Amino acid sequence: MTEKHTFDTPDGVTAVIEPMNATGYLAPVGFEDQLYNELGDVIERHDRLMFAPGPERRVFWAQNVWRNPVRIAIPSIKGAAKLLKFNQRNWAMFKFDHFSRAKLIEANLPHVSAKRQVFGEPAPTAPLGSWTLIDPDTIIAATDCSSPWKNGEVEFEEDKTTPPNRAYLKLWEAFTRLGVYPQQGDSTMDLGGSPGGWTWVLHEFGTDVISIDKARLDHNIAKLPRVDFRQQSAFGMNPEEIGYMDWLCSDVICYPDRLFQLVNQWLDAGMATNFICTIKLQGDTDYSAITQFADIPGSKVVHLYNNKHELTWLKIPGITDQTD
Repeated sequence: MTEKHTFDTPDGVTAVIEPMNATGYLAPVGFEDQLYNELGDVIERHDRLMFAPGPERRVFWAQNVWRNPVRIAIPSIKGAAKLLKFNQRNWAMFKFDHFSRAKLIEANLPHVSAKRQVFGEPAPTAPLGSWTLIDPDTIIAATDCSSPWKNGEVEFEEDKTTPPNRAYLKLWEAFTRLGVYPQQGDSTMDLGGSPGGWTWVLHEFGTDVISIDKARLDHNIAKLPRVDFRQQSAFGMNPEEIGYMDWLCSDVICYPDRLFQLVNQWLDAGMATNFICTIKLQGDTDYSAITQFADIPGSKVVHLYNNKHELTWLKIPGITDQTD
């Protein structure tokens, strides 16, 4: 259980601070309904930011989680900024209303860099709180949030020339969030490899990549020296015949149940250690299909910032089997 953080008032500032006894969950843009339905008991909502009673719970559709938030009746713009600064240096504003007044408060806070993440560099480590202005005189704030990026927005300095599509950003984000990467000489597999974005990422680490898809790879990716492209279905393979994989990655388009069967085939065979797999969703969200992935021991399901109508299942020993 996450340790509760007190929120203190500096000398010279008068403010009413009220613990909410709830947790805040910020939905990705366009997936507000998924988070709302997943929570089921939202007690307060401000645009994409929703609050549910009690401590943090397992959710799949949250881009950022606000732990132990407080409601603050602020005395003034400068008083609000002084109060926030007294409790923590770095703050990210979630802006949805009262824009001018919120920007004035933000202008009185220390600057937090908005530069894009460079792939290969570690995720930010400095504590980053979140706050929002829900009416001209009331702030909701949390010093402890699940994401080290502003509002969970993991934006990269992109390579706009080499990869054949932007799907590679999902794999970049997964590795950056995990803080671990394939090592040179590792055996890796990219299921649903075409046109080759994930294959390119894996190859850049110096790994040997088996890329599987019924559609062809981009020519420039297929000719890379350590890429073994096999034009076949990802579902017709025998893990024992393929051989051991340090990393099994899948962005294949299929129903969740079919992917679940595939990963369990590899798990039961003991032929792969690390898994990063996209769960593609269609229409109404099937929570039972998602939960079966999340219930696999030592794994977790998340919505990456660079995901669309999909989630990502991660199983990395020593990483995803640790609780926050």
